[in-house]
Amino acid sequence: MTDFLFALAVGVLFAIGVFQLLRRDLIKAAMGFSMLFTAINLFILSTGAYDGVVAPYTSNVEEGLAVSDPLVQALILTAVVVSFGSYALLLGLINIASRRFRTVDSDEVSDLKR
Repeated sequence: MTDFLFALAVGVLFAIGVFQLLRRDLIKAAMGFSMLFTAINLFILSTGAYDGVVAPYTSNVEEGLAVSDPLVQALILTAVVVSFGSYALLLGLINIASRRFRTVDSDEVSDLKR
């Protein structure tokens, strides 16, 4: 039941992120970008979080218990850092575009083609 709810939450987050990404408002598109990154990170976490019973950094490992894979946690930590950097760059570009064109509507920012 928990796996189903987790998968449902990831799917809903992914759908909302894609919906927001396709909006004309650049700020809402940036928020959708962030939600999409969060959904992807949760998906990566769901693939490797439930493999082991014991954390990999403990020394009290009893026989017969599986140790979880630390690679998934390291991968998610790297993905979070990259997503924050990408989000900051995207917000900076939106700031420059909004100052230059005095709007955040992507339809009105059509002067980029010139």
